[in-house]
Amino acid sequence: MPSKNEQTTAVIITTYGSANTAEHVKEYMEHVYKDRVPAGLIEDFEERYRIVGGSPLVKITKQQAELLSKVLNSNSDTVYIVRAAMLHSEPFIESVVDECHKAGAKKIVGIILSPQFSSFIMEGYKSALQNATIKSGYAPEDVIVAGPWPAEPKFVELLSRRVKAALEKLRQKHRVDVPVVFTTHSLPKRVVDKDPNYLDQLKITIDAVVKELDRPDMEWYQAYQSAGHTPEEWLKPDLMDILAKLRDKHDLAVLIVPIQFLANHLEILYDLDIAGKQQCDDYGIKYNRIELPNTDPLFIEALASITKNSLKSL
Repeated sequence: MPSKNEQTTAVIITTYGSANTAEHVKEYMEHVYKDRVPAGLIEDFEERYRIVGGSPLVKITKQQAELLSKVLNSNSDTVYIVRAAMLHSEPFIESVVDECHKAGAKKIVGIILSPQFSSFIMEGYKSALQNATIKSGYAPEDVIVAGPWPAEPKFVELLSRRVKAALEKLRQKHRVDVPVVFTTHSLPKRVVDKDPNYLDQLKITIDAVVKELDRPDMEWYQAYQSAGHTPEEWLKPDLMDILAKLRDKHDLAVLIVPIQFLANHLEILYDLDIAGKQQCDDYGIKYNRIELPNTDPLFIEALASITKNSLKSL
C-alpha cells in the first residue's frame, strides 16, 4: 500500500485576485498592469472600493477551498490539500504551490474559477501554475489544469434553481413574468476573434440553464458587463444596452443572472449592484439579481466533480 504521503494530492482553486480595500488598489493595479496603469484608473477604483466597502473575493475563495477540502477528504483514501490562489494578489499562485509541495502533495490539480474562459486570456493562469510547479520540482505529468466546465451538471442545477426561485417570487410580486438577462464578462473583440470558443461556452451554459428551467415563453437576453478601460472594441451588447431596450418595452422589473462570476466581488457589488441598479432606477425598472454560487454546497460539489474528473487524466 502506498504511504499517506504518496496519496496526497493538492487542489488549487485559482481566480484573478482582488484588492481587499481601497487602500490596496494601487498595489493591486500595478501588479495587473505591470506598473503601466492607465491614468486615473487607480483613483476610479479606489472610489468604487470605498462605495462598496471592499471586495470579499479572496475571503470567499478561501472559504470555498475549505469546504471543498471537507468534501474531497470525506471517505477518501487520498489525502487532499485544497488551497485558494490568486493571479494578481495574495495568496499568489507560486507561494501556494510551494506550500502544497512542502506539505507533501505528489500531484496538483488546478481549477480556474471560471466555468467558461478564453484560452488566450487564461494562459496567464496556466503559465503561472506550470512555472510554479516546475520551480517546486514537480514533473509535468504530475500536474493538470482543468479545462472549461460550462455545462457542469451541479453548476447548471444551482443556477437553474436560483433563477426559478427568483422568477416565481417576482411573478407573485409583479403579476407578470420578468425578463432575464444572463451576464458574462466582456472581452476585447480582438481576443474573441482569436479564440471564438469563449462565445460557444457561454452559449452552452445559457442553453443548459434555459433547458433546465423548461419555460418556453421565458423572455431572456444575453449581455456583457464590466468592459475594460481601453478604447478598443469590446463585446456587445453591453448590459446597459439591454436595459435601455427593456426601458423602451416598459418592463416593470428585470432579473440579472451572472453565469460566470462565482463569488461576490467588485464586478458584482459595483458594476451590477451599484451602476446596474442605478441604470434600472433611471429607467423605472426594478433591479433584481440572483445570488452568486459563493459557498453553496451544490457549487462545492461541482468543484469536487471537476477535481475527480481531472484526476482521471493524471
